[in-house]
Amino acid sequence: MAGVELEGVKVLLSNLEGEVHAVSGVCTHEDYDLSEGFILDGVVVCTLHLSQFDLKTGEVYNPPATVPLRVLNVKIQEDAIFVEV
Repeated sequence: MAGVELEGVKVLLSNLEGEVHAVSGVCTHEDYDLSEGFILDGVVVCTLHLSQFDLKTGEVYNPPATVPLRVLNVKIQEDAIFVEV
């Protein structure tokens, strides 16, 4: 898992079983950087209030967050990862 900023947008990249996924990198409950969290079974856990988000779908699994993360398109070409923001 890695947090990056692309064109002013915080993005969270993750590699789940060899497949790269990208979601918005800020918790939807509060403006907190999800790269500070940790992955547990394909879910990122926000360490501020323990909301959990699916890294493939952006779905929220528990409060206090109620809004899902935005899922971003990813393309891998040679050694580069491209993310559509």
